[in-house]
Amino acid sequence: MMFTPTTYNTYDFANRRHIGPSPAEMSEMLKAVGVPNLDALIDETVPKSIRQSEPLGWAPLTEHALLARLRKVAGKNKVMTSLIGQGYYGTVTPPAIQRNILENPAWYTAYTPYQPEIAQGRLEALLNYQTMVADLTGLPVANASLLDEATAAAEAMAMAERSAKSKARAFFVDLNLHPQTIAVIETRALPLGIEIVKGLPDDLVPEAVFGAIFQYPGTYGHVRDFTDLIEKLHAAKALAVVATDLLALCLLKEPGAMGADIAVGSAQRFGVPMGYGGPHAAFMSCRDEFKRSMPGRIVGVSIDSHGDKAYRLSLQTREQHIRREKATSNVCTAQALLAVMASFYAVFHGPMGLRGIAEMVHSNAVRLRDALVAAGAEVAPGAFFDTITVKVGVGQMGIMAAARHRGINLRKVGRDRVGISVDELTDTDVLVRVLDAFGITDPVPETVGLGFPEELLRQSAYLTHPVFHMNRAESEMMRYMRRLSDRDLALDRAMIPLGSCTMKLNAAAEMMPITWPEFGALHPFAPADQAQGYHEAIDDLTAKLCEITGYDAFSMQPNSGAQGEYAGLLTIAAYHRARGEGHRNICLIPVSAHGTNPASAQMAGMKVVVVKSAPNGDVDLEDFEAKAAEAGGNLAACMITYPSTHGVFEETVRRICEITHEHGGQVYLDGANMNALVGLVKPGEIGSDVSHLNLHKTFAIPHGGGGPGMGPIGVKAHLAPYLPGHPEVGGEEGPVSAAPYGSASILLISWAYCLMMGGAGLTQATRVAILNANYIAARLKAAYPILFMGNRGRVAHECILDTREFAEVGVTVDDIAKRLIDNGFHAPTMSWPVAGTLMVEPTESETKAEIDRFITAMLAIREEVRDVADGKIGAEESPLRRAPHTVEDLVAEWDRPYSREQGCFPPGSFRVDKYWPPVGRVDNVFGDRNLICTCPPLEAYAAE
Repeated sequence: MMFTPTTYNTYDFANRRHIGPSPAEMSEMLKAVGVPNLDALIDETVPKSIRQSEPLGWAPLTEHALLARLRKVAGKNKVMTSLIGQGYYGTVTPPAIQRNILENPAWYTAYTPYQPEIAQGRLEALLNYQTMVADLTGLPVANASLLDEATAAAEAMAMAERSAKSKARAFFVDLNLHPQTIAVIETRALPLGIEIVKGLPDDLVPEAVFGAIFQYPGTYGHVRDFTDLIEKLHAAKALAVVATDLLALCLLKEPGAMGADIAVGSAQRFGVPMGYGGPHAAFMSCRDEFKRSMPGRIVGVSIDSHGDKAYRLSLQTREQHIRREKATSNVCTAQALLAVMASFYAVFHGPMGLRGIAEMVHSNAVRLRDALVAAGAEVAPGAFFDTITVKVGVGQMGIMAAARHRGINLRKVGRDRVGISVDELTDTDVLVRVLDAFGITDPVPETVGLGFPEELLRQSAYLTHPVFHMNRAESEMMRYMRRLSDRDLALDRAMIPLGSCTMKLNAAAEMMPITWPEFGALHPFAPADQAQGYHEAIDDLTAKLCEITGYDAFSMQPNSGAQGEYAGLLTIAAYHRARGEGHRNICLIPVSAHGTNPASAQMAGMKVVVVKSAPNGDVDLEDFEAKAAEAGGNLAACMITYPSTHGVFEETVRRICEITHEHGGQVYLDGANMNALVGLVKPGEIGSDVSHLNLHKTFAIPHGGGGPGMGPIGVKAHLAPYLPGHPEVGGEEGPVSAAPYGSASILLISWAYCLMMGGAGLTQATRVAILNANYIAARLKAAYPILFMGNRGRVAHECILDTREFAEVGVTVDDIAKRLIDNGFHAPTMSWPVAGTLMVEPTESETKAEIDRFITAMLAIREEVRDVADGKIGAEESPLRRAPHTVEDLVAEWDRPYSREQGCFPPGSFRVDKYWPPVGRVDNVFGDRNLICTCPPLEAYAAE
C-alpha cells in the first residue's frame, strides 16, 4: 500500500478554528439551500455590479507565528514608569480579576444585557459599579458606564443643557480640565450651537451660562472646594458638573457634598491597565431629579414572575432604535467589561482598602513635594491630592530627558514647568529616581502631613453595602466571580444569533496580547518613540482595512460604533465648511438604516429626513430621489446601511450614491453589516465616501457584556484632511475621544484576526456567514415567513423571521425570546428593524450542529404556537408565556397543563449541560415604576 500524505492543514486558523462548518457540513447545508456550491450562492446573493475585482492579498499566519510576531512588535514598545497623569494612571490589576474577569470568555464574550433573565451576573456587577460611583461621588444615581472621561464630560454638557432652567446658550469650562477633555467638549458643542466659555473657576459669570464644569482635582493638581461657585450657579438656574477622580474621593470631600448636579470621570485607575488609551469605563452620576435625562444605560432592580428580586436595564425607552433622532445620546456608548473590572476592584479592596491606597498615593505625593521644596524648588499647587507641578525654567527639557534616562516619563507643562502625578505603582524607589532627575540626592522624607486643607477631608461613609464588606480571601472572591458568571449566558456557552451584532468567535490567541505589559502599561501620551510597536500594529491594521474597504485613510480614534457614526458625520460637516458650504445640514436616512444613525446625525447638528422603504424592504428610490432634490444645496449627507438592516443586498446602492453626489452631498455607509462584505465588496468602490467599521463585530473584538468596542472610520482621500484631530498629536479638527487612537489596546485583537485569517480566510468567512444565514432561512421559511429577501430569494448574513401573525392568538415576540432561554439560547434581535419580528445572524463561527440545535428549538416553538392557535392550550397557560423556566419551577409543585419535561427540557436544550436562568421573566413595568439603581439594602430584599 502506497503512502499518501494528508492534505489536511493543521494550522489553518481560518478554516479549522474560526469558521464553524467543516467542508462536509457545508456541502449538506448547500443542498438544503438548493445551490450546487458556495460560489453559486454568492452569485445569487451579492449583485455582480458591486463585486470587487481583486482578492484580498496577504497570506495568513498560524497562531504560534502570530504570537511570535506580536512578541517582536511588543518589544518595540518601551515600558516606562509613567507619571504623566492627565487622567491616566498606573494601577495594579489584581491577578484574580485579570484571570477571572478580563481573561475569562464567560465575561468578555457576553452581549449587552437586553435579555435580563440571562444576564443577572453581569447586571449585578454593573449595579455594584453604579453603587460604587454613586457612593464615592455623593450623588444618588449613576449609570452603567460611558466611553471615557472626555466624552462623559461632553455628555454631561448636553445633559445640563437639556435639564437647566437657565435660558443661556453658553457653557463654562474650567481651564483646569484635562486638555483632551476641553477639546472633546468643544467638538461636541460646535454642531449643537453651544458657546464654550473657558476660564479659571473664579472667572465664572453664573448668569451667562446654563452650566459649568470644574475639574477636581485639576489637571495640574489643584484641589479646592467648589461649594460657593455651585451655589452661585444654582442661584442663576444653571447646573454644575464636576469631573473628578474616584481614588481621590476616597480621601477628599465628594462633589455631592459641594452641591454638584452631575459628576463624571474615569474608573481606569481602579485596576484597568492604561493600554495606550483604553478601553476604560467612564462614569456619570447625578442628582435624582435628572436621572431621566442621563445618557447611556442604567441598571435597575425589579422583580421576576415569582416576585423575587431581579436586575434589568431601566428606562429603556431612550434606546436609540425606538427614539431615533429624538434620542438624547447613543446607548452604544458603554464600557461594560471595564466597569465590571472596576467594580470588582472595589469589592476586592473594600472601602478600607481603597482608603489605604488613596492615603499611600497622597502620602507619596506629599513626600515628593516636601523633598523638592527642601531643595529649593518652586512647587504648585498649594493644595493637591496626587499631582504637582514644578517650575524648572529653561531646564524643562533637560529634566524630562534626565527622568526618561531613569525610566520615568514626566509631563511637559507649558514652557517652564514639569508635571508629576504619582499613582498606585509609585514607591520610594520611584521617588528617588524622580528626585535624582532633578539633581536631588537627599533621602526622601517620611511625612505625616496632608497636602490639602483639613476641611477638604471626606466626612461621609462610602461603600457601606455588604457586597463591599464580604470576606476578601481570594477563595471567596473567586467563587463570587464564578457565581455571577454562571448566572449568565455568553458565547462560551451557546450561539448568540443577534442580527446586526455579529457575535462571532473571539479567539484566545487574538485576546492574549492585550494583557502583556508591553501593550497594557503604556500611557496614551507617552513619547512616540516609546510606542513604536503600537504604531507598527496600527499602521498595518490601517493598511489592511484600507485594502478591505477601498478607502484611502482611517482614523482609529472613535471608541465605539456610535462614536464612529458621529465622527464620520463630523468629518463630512468639516468638509462642507471648508468648501464654504457650512449651511448643508440635511441628512437623508432610510427606514432600513441602522437604528443608531438618526441619533448620531442629531448629535452632529444635522436635520434628519427619513426616506421610505419599498415593499420588498429596499430603499424607495423614488422617495430618495425626491427628498434629495428637495434638500438640494442643503443636502449634507445620506446614511445608508449596506447590506440593509433588512438583511438584503440592494441592487440600487450605486444609484443612491450617485443621486447624493449629484446634489453635493456625501455618502455615509454604515459599516455595521461589514461581515457580509469583507472580500466581496469594497464600500469605497461603490460610491461611498465614509464608513465606520464595528471592530467588535466584523473584526473579532469581543462585546464584553456591552463594551468595549471600536468604531474607526475610513474615508476617501478628499475627506482625509477632516478626520478627527487631537491636542496631543495635532490635526485640524477636534477630537471625538479622549485618546488619539481610542481604545488602542484592543486594536491588537482585530490586527491579530486579520493576520491569522489572511485575505482569503477573511473572504471565506464572509461567504460562510452568508451560507449560514441562508441555511437558517431555508430550514425555517416553512414555519416562519422570511420578511425580506433579495431579488433571487436570498438573504445576506442575517434574516428576519416574521412572528407578527402569532399576536392574533396572543403569542408575542417576547414569548418566543424568553422560550429560547429554556432551549439554552440568547434570543435574536427582537422587534427591530420591524416590530414583532426576530432578526437572526448566525455568523460564520457557528458550527452546523449548533445552528441545527437553534433550528430545532425554533421549530419546536412554532409547534407550541400552533397548539395555542388550535385551542389545545391558552396563551397564558402555555410554556411560551411561562418561560423562562427556572430550577425553582422544576422542583416546585407542578400545576401546569404541560409536563415538566416540555417546560424545562424542550427540544434543542442540553440535558447534562442545561443552562438554568437564575430568575423568571422580569417585570419591566415594575422596574420603571420603582426605579432603584444602586444596591438596595438587604432588608429591602427581605421585605419583598
